[in-house]
Amino acid sequence: MSNDYAAIHLVSLLAVFEYLLFMLAVGRGRYTYGVKAPAVTGSEDFERLYRVQMNTLEMLVIFVPALWAFAIFVSTAWAGLLGALFILGRALYFVGYSKSADKRSIGFTLSFLPTLALLLGGLFGAGRAFFA
Repeated sequence: MSNDYAAIHLVSLLAVFEYLLFMLAVGRGRYTYGVKAPAVTGSEDFERLYRVQMNTLEMLVIFVPALWAFAIFVSTAWAGLLGALFILGRALYFVGYSKSADKRSIGFTLSFLPTLALLLGGLFGAGRAFFA
């Protein structure tokens, strides 16, 4: 594969690495807040960490294929930029939501909007290529 997609590979892997860090935070949170597996409730602080992890997993299912479709059919440069915004948004989501549920909105928005743009652009680009 050419280097044209190196940035997209990097963004994909950074997003998955970020998710791994969130998983580790949940594991640490289990110990810190005394929430034994398989429980996912019992401490509001732990539950917020857990929701960051699970919401990120839910977003990754949409983000990764949308990132690649956008990169292939629209623009690798824009896909890389939007992907970087997603990663930044998820980091802000983690920091905010870990403190308080009321502080998750900016991070959520900063990761949701790029994902939506990637998805809609990828759908449009793939549709245009299919019907061309």
